Amino acid sequence: MITPILLFSIVICSNLIIGVLLGMSGISGFLLPLIYVGLLDMPVHDSLALSFLSFAVSGIIGAFSYWKSKNMDIKLAILLSIGSLPGAFLGVQINVLISDFMAKLLLYLFVLLAGLSILLKKNNETNKINRSILLNHSFMVILLGFITAVICALTGAGGPILLVPLLVSLGVHIRKAVGISLLNSVIIALPSIYGYFAHASLQNTSMLIIASLLGTIIGIITGTRLANKVPIHHLKMMIAIITILSSAYMLVMLTVGS
Repeated sequence: MITPILLFSIVICSNLIIGVLLGMSGISGFLLPLIYVGLLDMPVHDSLALSFLSFAVSGIIGAFSYWKSKNMDIKLAILLSIGSLPGAFLGVQINVLISDFMAKLLLYLFVLLAGLSILLKKNNETNKINRSILLNHSFMVILLGFITAVICALTGAGGPILLVPLLVSLGVHIRKAVGISLLNSVIIALPSIYGYFAHASLQNTSMLIIASLLGTIIGIITGTRLANKVPIHHLKMMIAIITILSSAYMLVMLTVGS
């Protein structure tokens, strides 16, 4: 039985650590719902409500920091966000309609695939890639924002885990890709927060929100300040290994429990 004090401590520590990682690399936010659902055994909708609240806060602070350091493409971010807003609404509605087992299964599978993609992805921070002509077509960028938002809102992945590698592969510098993705994660989070809190049955709601916000704010501020001081490739590899092991374990436990 987890006491309220222990629950508060776990939530604040989880958000603090993941906030730091998110500020440095733009990824790892997808680990939050994994902790809430897997470690704390919270209902799926409760977990996603708290997770997207953290994504919104970390996205605002992180995006502002990357904008100040001139690592932001505002036009590209706006076009992606135009598609992401309705995409996030659709993703939440799909999640609400499916069973808890299916929602957990999708979450764990997506997190596992995300970890594998990070592990197998080559480090392109110093390798320049020509900017894709796809990014010159507004409709295609909006469509990209819509599709990624549906997946992220449905699974609780946040946003950057999909958008960062996609943008980098299309020729966007990795630092700008992180900044754009953090801003886009705010747009995905807004309808997700509304949708999941409407279906949540949170106990100690105020306490959990305070713990979540406090940990996230401290973590993301720390992470953005460390962003240029830590080799991003090594950081990603560490996140990938933790992600793969934890999601694989939760998949096994879910199938055994069913």
